[in-house]
Amino acid sequence: MASLAASLPRSDTRPKAGQRAVAAWLIGIAALVFAMVVVGGITRLTESGLSITRWDVVSGTLPPLTESEWNQQFALYQQSSQYQLMNRGMSLAAFKNIFFWEYVHRLLGRLIGLAFALPLFWFWIRRQIPAGYKPRLLALFALGGLQGAIGWWMVASGLVDRTEVAPERLAVHLCNAFIIMAGCLWTALDLIDGDEPRHDRPRAWVWPLAALLSVQIIWGAFTAGLRAGHASDTWPLMLGALVPPGILNGAMDAVADPVSVQFIHRSLAWFVALGVLLVAGRVWRAGGGWPAVTLAGLVLTQFVLGVSVILNHVPVWLGVAHQAGAALLVMATVWAAHWARRGRA
Repeated sequence: MASLAASLPRSDTRPKAGQRAVAAWLIGIAALVFAMVVVGGITRLTESGLSITRWDVVSGTLPPLTESEWNQQFALYQQSSQYQLMNRGMSLAAFKNIFFWEYVHRLLGRLIGLAFALPLFWFWIRRQIPAGYKPRLLALFALGGLQGAIGWWMVASGLVDRTEVAPERLAVHLCNAFIIMAGCLWTALDLIDGDEPRHDRPRAWVWPLAALLSVQIIWGAFTAGLRAGHASDTWPLMLGALVPPGILNGAMDAVADPVSVQFIHRSLAWFVALGVLLVAGRVWRAGGGWPAVTLAGLVLTQFVLGVSVILNHVPVWLGVAHQAGAALLVMATVWAAHWARRGRA
């Protein structure tokens, strides 16, 4: 019987060449979105996001090339509230520095759009997209187009009577980027490992941890949008107390008061760290070695980065590293969740 069983053809569950190509493309898109998140962090922390006051999808692809064009862009910026209220007297050279990061951010967005649309069309006409995946890929493409509109909606909020974009719009913009990145990675893992559900691994943690991470990311965006990282530069005490007096005096304080926002964000960090470490332990015991180690390592690194940002008065490089760490933690969570729900043995 053993020899008969050995002679029978075995089903090959490995992904086909076309599936591997689509998966590699989606992983590449996720990497580009990660780069976009990093550049977006630089743009926010250098106060560069309002330097381009128009949304020219086609003509805005090229930067100013002559002194006259630079002066025209600078004149448009001088009409903005940020210039009038915060940067009055800024030199053209200083303007070019902040223009650079916003321009790179928008250019990268255009490149991601092309990097998604052109291969999608190619895979579609060559019939390399596996059955059932076209709606998902179209949804991801639509989210990418929506992200561009959200980006301008966010910038527009800061052009009148403000010196920064509305933090709630910044939160929407950041969360949508993470959704696109996670969706690309999950779909790629489906193509590589298969999309058949598993019921023999711990999986009850997936949605609770996703919800907890989402809340923390939202308050991280509010922290960046309100410059709330500057509200206190001590840890573990904040303004001399574990719970600063006078915080959360009203419902709006949780999203409008910098002290309250930082307190919520740094308090949630303890729950996120504990939750991720508990999940990592469960995944480890169930046999998911690398996802577990990656989760634990990233959440501890992210916690240290968050504390370092506060203690060092929010330097740009540390703030960007903290935002990049959040993106990596999201991707590690997607990897672990996929292993628990659909991963190969």
